[in-house]
Amino acid sequence: MRAVVQNDEKRRGESVGRPGTGRGGRPGAGARRVLLLLALLALAPAGCGRTGDHATGGDPAAGQQPEQAGPARALMSYAGRLRAEQAARVAAAKRWGLRRVPLPAPAPPAHKPHITTRKGFEVDGHEELGLPPVLTTVPTRDKVVFLTIDDGAEKDPAFLRMMSDLKVPYTAFLSDFLIKENYGYFKKMQAAGVTLNNHTLHHPYLPALSYARQKAEICGMQRVLEERYGRRPTVFRPPYGNYDRNTLRAAKSCGIRYAALWDEEVFVDHWDYREGDRDLHPGDIVLTHFRGRSEWKGTMPDMVRRFLNKVTAKGYAVARLEDYL
Repeated sequence: MRAVVQNDEKRRGESVGRPGTGRGGRPGAGARRVLLLLALLALAPAGCGRTGDHATGGDPAAGQQPEQAGPARALMSYAGRLRAEQAARVAAAKRWGLRRVPLPAPAPPAHKPHITTRKGFEVDGHEELGLPPVLTTVPTRDKVVFLTIDDGAEKDPAFLRMMSDLKVPYTAFLSDFLIKENYGYFKKMQAAGVTLNNHTLHHPYLPALSYARQKAEICGMQRVLEERYGRRPTVFRPPYGNYDRNTLRAAKSCGIRYAALWDEEVFVDHWDYREGDRDLHPGDIVLTHFRGRSEWKGTMPDMVRRFLNKVTAKGYAVARLEDYL
């Protein structure tokens, strides 16, 4: 048993295609749905009349048009929405300088995967005490990754616009001492559908603290999130990725169900990897931080471009972590 689980978080440290096309020039998923619907429309009856001439195929009276059959009308409406959504995705990708249009995530799983602690990340009595599982990857066959952003130091309005424009999901892990100067920034984030999770009050190295002090850091952040944003989260990330048995005991007592670490970390100018193959895998959790030019050679939108260009080129979509937990 390792009393303290160490991780290596703090080392500071890829074309927009034609509309409706995927990799290699093949139709993308959205375009394929449109083509299928248009094919169905071709088979649907053009319309049906309310009176005699219409029923026998005669021309409608002046000023009238034959009614479309209900299913055909619904299909045309749905196909139109798909075309509009795809056009919006293409326009947003160009506007933000992406090489490819981000892939849409699949529907959330009907049955969520069973989450267990990654081997080697256990603490003494982990299962017996029912402590929150520690994960770096969600077990899924879906070709998705999850973007998670830590602490809350940088509050870039362009980042909020970019993520809303591109409709890319992500999860925030917040520390109160960094967000309290502008709680409203993260309220806007929450209103856009982002889940705000627990990263402690003051971002300490938790294994150096007693059980009581660790509990105060975690439960205290739970209270802040409930008071400011209306909910107590069930997902927690220990600062620096470091924790011990007391950390997980305290987290459980505060209502935490999962301790989410990460498998990759993305910066403005490079990626870091936990695995030796230095590659993405289905269900990987990707870490980054709320940072800007004061610490990075670029901005948060620059980081998002690097992240999306790589995952899209690799054939991955970005999904909501909470949909799988």
